Amino acid sequence: MSRDYRSNPWLRISYSLIAPLYDLVIERPMKAARKQSLQALPAVTAKKVLLSGIGTGLDLPLLPALHHYTALDFNTAMLSRARSRGTGLQVDWVLGDSMALPFTDEHFDHIVLHLITAVVPEPAQCLCEAARVLKPGGTIILFDKFLRSGQSAPLRRMLTPLSRRIATRMDVVFEEVLLATPELEVVSDVSMLAGGWFRGIVLRKSA
Repeated sequence: MSRDYRSNPWLRISYSLIAPLYDLVIERPMKAARKQSLQALPAVTAKKVLLSGIGTGLDLPLLPALHHYTALDFNTAMLSRARSRGTGLQVDWVLGDSMALPFTDEHFDHIVLHLITAVVPEPAQCLCEAARVLKPGGTIILFDKFLRSGQSAPLRRMLTPLSRRIATRMDVVFEEVLLATPELEVVSDVSMLAGGWFRGIVLRKSA
């Protein structure tokens, strides 16, 4: 498996530079979609929830306070900014790789993958790792930009070799990624932003 995500120095530097500007660019336009996506988390019974690829923590103020969260990111600058948003929540902070999660199998009740699956070099590996550490019957909540199966999107595909070195991929087809995890089933798939390019998806792991 490729380890661009951890070994690519430019990617690390770019995210460290982006961190102070990240919130200004995406916080307001994506807040409603994030909130809608996170409504898939239970709000009655306390559970163990992994926030894989927490970024600067824009999800944190939108989360129900009853759960115990583990917030993971590979970039120290992003993780540092996220900490200030965790006030009032039970959060364990972990510096780690979403494609090689440092947790045992079937450890979490729910997993949130917001704007991370289309960022990592190997989206299928990211989803496989999430499925591995998820308990049977648990859910994975995704919010990200995905192409649909059969969608050509030539401009997005053309720009991906450059964009993936700086910050993100633009050519990830969710239906292809899902093939790597037959234990996951789609519970819901909702178009959210940019004419459906951004989607809110909930997956459940078979018991």
